[in-house]
Amino acid sequence: MSEPLEIDVLQAILPHRYPMLLVDRIIELEPGKHVVGLKNVTINEPYFQGHFPGMPVMPGVMIIEALAQVAGIMMLTCTNYAGKIPFIAAIDSVRFFHPVRPGDTLIIEANTVWVRASVGKISFIARVGGSVVVKGEMKFALKEPPSSPHEQLQRLGFVPNLGSENRENDHRA
Repeated sequence: MSEPLEIDVLQAILPHRYPMLLVDRIIELEPGKHVVGLKNVTINEPYFQGHFPGMPVMPGVMIIEALAQVAGIMMLTCTNYAGKIPFIAAIDSVRFFHPVRPGDTLIIEANTVWVRASVGKISFIARVGGSVVVKGEMKFALKEPPSSPHEQLQRLGFVPNLGSENRENDHRA
């Protein structure tokens, strides 16, 4: 990868949106093998209202989600996984070393350990200012996205006429 992947590209890859999109930039990427991303942690994050008043700390589950999203980008940029929905399947050997606070830049690195079909395992490490804040391993599953409501209705044999030309009660002046 020659240049960073910015937020508009990340939104084209990941299904997540505010307030659950927790990656701001990808700075290194080798699809399916290695990724380094970053999350700028600001006081504007919704979870800081209650975690914790007077001493804001990024919840560990949100850090894990940010790690999973960075790893998801690593996998979803592989042509055979593009468009899939990434899910966390297991979290192993996770250790938290330091709190992550507003103003921190969380640098997240993930490497593929193994992949079989649409499941796999990654190792990760996250740092703030060079200090390790969390490390561990995670298993993931990549699933097909759900069909649209229109496609679901078609499978049931119901094909609604969405055009106004056949509406009997369509009265226009």
